[in-house]
Amino acid sequence: MSLIGTEVLPFQASAFHNGKFIEVSEQDLKGKWSVICFYPADFTFVCPTELEDLQNQYETLKQLGVEVYSVSTDTHFTHKAWHEHSAAIGKVTYIMIGDPSHVISRNFDVLIEADGLADRGTFIVDPDGIIQTVEITAGGIGRDASALVNKIKAAQHVRNHPGEVCPAKWSEGGQTLKPSLDLVGKI
Repeated sequence: MSLIGTEVLPFQASAFHNGKFIEVSEQDLKGKWSVICFYPADFTFVCPTELEDLQNQYETLKQLGVEVYSVSTDTHFTHKAWHEHSAAIGKVTYIMIGDPSHVISRNFDVLIEADGLADRGTFIVDPDGIIQTVEITAGGIGRDASALVNKIKAAQHVRNHPGEVCPAKWSEGGQTLKPSLDLVGKI
């Protein structure tokens, strides 16, 4: 079953954010766009490269009204320790959620039950708390945060322009389509 178009299920979790421990719930996702970025584990190999890349796009994402949440099945304490010992993770200023209970990973259907770890999953959630995009990749395949920025711009455009859709390789300011009977078979 696809999670597209479904509301984020309830959760409550501890997180590490800018040197402090905070509490986060699904309610924090409402009222703004959110990116939830699941990754397998702290102190690993591909994960820090992805989280650093996401940090490199964080200012652009904030300008788009997007908050970023990274999630792994580690604890918020582990996130703090990783932040203090990794040059790449030490740059991270977005919220790092701990999911040792696996509730959030199960809610987003990314938990690898046998390992107790999350798949690499990226979710774009709209201001109503509805999941708009889902991307899951294999453990050895890192993601590109610049592609995520383009997906968010497309999702925001479609939300703000009912009746329009964004074709492949659409970029901000590009031509959109207005699905209609007249357009069928002409693309």
